[in-house]
Order: sequence, then C-alpha cells, then structure tokens
Amino acid sequence: MRKTHDSTFQNFCHKPSFNPSTKPRPFRAYSFVPFSPLAMLDPTILTIGGIVLGIAIIERILERWGVIDLVDQFSKIMRFILPVTFYGALFYFFATFMF
Repeated sequence: MRKTHDSTFQNFCHKPSFNPSTKPRPFRAYSFVPFSPLAMLDPTILTIGGIVLGIAIIERILERWGVIDLVDQFSKIMRFILPVTFYGALFYFFATFMF
C-alpha cells in the first residue's frame, strides 16, 4: 500500500525547490559554423559571383561568334575587375561573418 502525505496548499507553495538526487553531467557543445561552406551562401557574395560568372559566359559567347575585338576589351576589363571583386568579396565576408 502506498503512503500518502497530507499537505496544505500553503505548505506546498513555500516548500524549498526540489533538488535532484543526481547531478547533470556536463557536456561539450561544438560549433562547426566557422568551418562550414554553407556560410558562404550570403546573398551579396552570391550576387557578385553571379555577375562575374555572367560576364565570363558572355565573353565565351562573343568568342564563339567571332567578335574578337570585343572579347579583347572584355578580357582587359576583367583582368582588373576579377581580382578587385575577389578581394572585395573576401573582405566583405570576413568583415560581416561573426566567428
């Protein structure tokens, strides 16, 4: 037979909090966010990459059509724009990404 315990509402409310008999074991939480390649899916970086990729595709199409003088102008421009875009996006990524 179970033992019952009579208690008033006031005694129940003023009773000290229940202390568990076993202590919770500490656990280590690891975060892989700084090393995740999914962190590069920032809309700004994707937009810049899409623009550069689109210009490269346009350059290939113009080369197939035989418009070599326009392709030469594109390559001169891209020789400057690609490194500036890359280092700018890299700087933006590290400036806005919280480690």
